[in-house]
Amino acid sequence: MGLLNDLKARFQRERVTLALDDIQALILRSRPEPYVGIHAMLHFDDAEGGRDLVRRLAAHIPSAAGWTDDRDAWTGAALSFQGLKALGLPEASLKSFPLPFQQGMAARAEQLRDVDVNAPEHWDEAFRPGACHLALTIYARDAAALETARTKAMDELARSHGVTLVGTHAFGADADAKNPFGFRDSISQPAVAGSGVDALPGQERAIAAGEFILGENSETGAPVAMPDPPELGRNGSFVVLRKYASQVGAFNDFVRSHAANESDEELLAAKLVGRWRSGAPLILAPERDDPELGADPARNNDFDFSKDPRGFVCPHASHMRRLNPRDSRLTILTDVNIHRIIRRSSTFGPKWSREVTAADDARSERGIFFIFISARAYDTIEFLQQEWINRGNFIDLGTERDAIVGLHETPGSFTLPQSPVRRRLDGVTTFNQLKGGEYLFMPSLAALRWIGEAGWAR
Repeated sequence: MGLLNDLKARFQRERVTLALDDIQALILRSRPEPYVGIHAMLHFDDAEGGRDLVRRLAAHIPSAAGWTDDRDAWTGAALSFQGLKALGLPEASLKSFPLPFQQGMAARAEQLRDVDVNAPEHWDEAFRPGACHLALTIYARDAAALETARTKAMDELARSHGVTLVGTHAFGADADAKNPFGFRDSISQPAVAGSGVDALPGQERAIAAGEFILGENSETGAPVAMPDPPELGRNGSFVVLRKYASQVGAFNDFVRSHAANESDEELLAAKLVGRWRSGAPLILAPERDDPELGADPARNNDFDFSKDPRGFVCPHASHMRRLNPRDSRLTILTDVNIHRIIRRSSTFGPKWSREVTAADDARSERGIFFIFISARAYDTIEFLQQEWINRGNFIDLGTERDAIVGLHETPGSFTLPQSPVRRRLDGVTTFNQLKGGEYLFMPSLAALRWIGEAGWAR
């Protein structure tokens, strides 16, 4: 059925309590399958010209009012702190933003553990500090629809003065929506209370809307602090954008080196991720892949880890179990629901092949744009990077890091729980190298118009 069609089938308009007509569609709307698209990074050289472009682009950004409806393409826009500053926002408004957002992602490298090969000095030019003022994202069902939407956006850019296009990057995936490592991704998304779509089996309940939409009550019972004035902050959200170059050959080589045959390779790869390549969770398909299960939104998230406390089926160290513990016993306790994020990630480069080796990684660029949306996205990504990705204390694994997105300055290890003695697999390297990123603010549609018209000057 596909995730978008499943959401459409379950949508109940009478359950909507959010101001969907003011929220950017990209926050709630899942990408199509298959999908193509582009990320465009823009820099404002002139405040008036930049505001003019924001005002023009706002007319092309759909609201979430029809977020489950069929659509050929849709566009989203988000601004960095330096971008808001360049547009001339008042000092009081700028100071009302959270400190991590004000500083920008590059300045938060220590908190994010972005060092060694992931350090900002190695990032693409479009993501160097202060370069990206506005990130424009377009998702489309096919190349023709993408070109139509891209042309509209570029025409608006051409009509505006004092704005520079500093980078573009195409992305896309076939109907199986697999990432560079051959795994179907973006399967597990939180249900947002008030969006009109209830939680799927296994999701327990919808997460309070304020965890994703500013101005709404969060899991604490009160709204997350939002930028001032309300015309700027209300119905917006924060975005974490991170571009990774995937070392697919190095990953393949690691799996091959610890497996006796192709079947063992597939099982080990699934243990590293927590799901089979089809998206079927290990906890429901412990011995072999089940593509039918992986493609079924009503079943592929209907599980927890309460019956696998020792991680014999799905290792505690697996990428999925680290980032969504689902009733696992954690050595360091935390409220999992306040660390939930909406993911709008996208894949670029050639499709996964078993034949790719580490020697091929430098010859062909493959990767992922991680896009995390949350009212506290900056806090969540820094927590995840510090505690759940680049440490193992919370699952009693000491310094062991996430094998998929963790940084490994020196080769690390992956632990497979077994009886009587667990198996330790050495030789894990950095399979996803950071090539840039930024903290962004995704304003409501009304706020985009307010910014474009310099509403603070009235």
